[in-house]
Amino acid sequence: MVSDGSERLKLNVGGEIFETTSSTIQSTCPDSLLAALSTPTSHGSNPVFIDRDPEIFSAILNLLRTGRLPANSSSGVFSKQELLDEALYYGVESLLRSAMLPPPLQGFDASLISTIAPATDGVPSAFTATAGDASLWVAHGGQISVYDWSLSHAVTVRTHLSDVTSICRVWDEAAAIGSGSASGLHFYDLSSGRYVGSTHWTDPEDPRIHKARVAAVADSPGGVFASFDCLHRENSVLQIDKSTLQVAAVIGQQSGSSAKTSVPEKLRWVANNGLLVGSAVQRGVFGCSGYIRIWDPRSKNIVWETSEPGSGRSSRFGDALADVDVDVEESTLFKVCSKSGDLGMADLRKLGEDPWVYVSDDNPGAWSADDGERSGGYSVVHCYRKQVLAARGGALEVWSSVEGKTSGGLIRRRNFVDKEEDSKRGMVSKIEAGGDRLFVSREYMEGVEVWESSNSSSMIEL
Repeated sequence: MVSDGSERLKLNVGGEIFETTSSTIQSTCPDSLLAALSTPTSHGSNPVFIDRDPEIFSAILNLLRTGRLPANSSSGVFSKQELLDEALYYGVESLLRSAMLPPPLQGFDASLISTIAPATDGVPSAFTATAGDASLWVAHGGQISVYDWSLSHAVTVRTHLSDVTSICRVWDEAAAIGSGSASGLHFYDLSSGRYVGSTHWTDPEDPRIHKARVAAVADSPGGVFASFDCLHRENSVLQIDKSTLQVAAVIGQQSGSSAKTSVPEKLRWVANNGLLVGSAVQRGVFGCSGYIRIWDPRSKNIVWETSEPGSGRSSRFGDALADVDVDVEESTLFKVCSKSGDLGMADLRKLGEDPWVYVSDDNPGAWSADDGERSGGYSVVHCYRKQVLAARGGALEVWSSVEGKTSGGLIRRRNFVDKEEDSKRGMVSKIEAGGDRLFVSREYMEGVEVWESSNSSSMIEL
């Protein structure tokens, strides 16, 4: 690279000459290879030659100049891996990462951009996206496939299980997994594919506690929580020490003889309150029934619980909860009603006999009981960044906090996330968000859908 008195620099990449300025490079990537080459040298009038692809470098140079990849490049469209390889070579991978990651996720303005499908056993049995970098871990059969922040496939780890039905990230590169057909909670280091260890629920004094399988897993700084279910329906939640993988506490053991005492199928740790929220829902021809139960792991006591039908206001009888989740930032419990589609909210700090405040939306475009693929009760709910995402059949909806025109306070407004054709792909089985991406799986369908806010279309098509 050669410089004249005005800081203009020339670089020969693969036989093609590029011109830029030293300030463009030094201000964006001062520790990169390009920054090192932009310093004065003794090459005279001969630009430094770099034996790399000039077409991809053109996109890299545009990234240095604008902070964005070109939306339309005369040199063609490059794969993500090609861009990543070149950015790593030049030392500008952090800048490329900022450009490639999606904008802040807004459910009402999200669109489907791709579907991540493992090469084998493509129907996901579980997945997790809890890391803040928008990466994804997908369980399929007895394998776990890891996709990094760019959604590039990093590795597939084969476990000793025939099927993985629960997965939770418990360290940066380690997962806790459970199976519907095998006992125990198992830990794997996915970066090396190494089996770390297992935890089992046993009791020598009680023969019913035998071959307990995992139904749900949640992580916390103080340990891993997992709900276990025995063949005789005896169930409980275990708190597991991360350093030893030993059982630290048995919480809420119950017989499992009815819907009100079945194993928790969903666990959420609420750090602000130091509480563990568990729930279970059973669906049948006569509707839904289930419970919400909240424990204080320090005392191992239940601090609040409710079951439906059978509690709450009589006007809501027959409109039982379909799913539950927690907005951990606002310490708010949310449930969706299986028939009306109304959203129930409860402040975790002010729970009582009937703490629910029900929110409905008279927006005629948002919900209709006879709306084809969008009809029927809700099945899945997920809270993320003060948004409540819900699935009813194959349709996706979002409840967002907006400023009320008359009250001046925050109100909840419901909107569709998907288009009508999106809702026809199948019943939504799971929703989870991570980073600025929304991930969705559908029953019996291969792959995990990736949703991002629509203004990501301003970036290069990858």
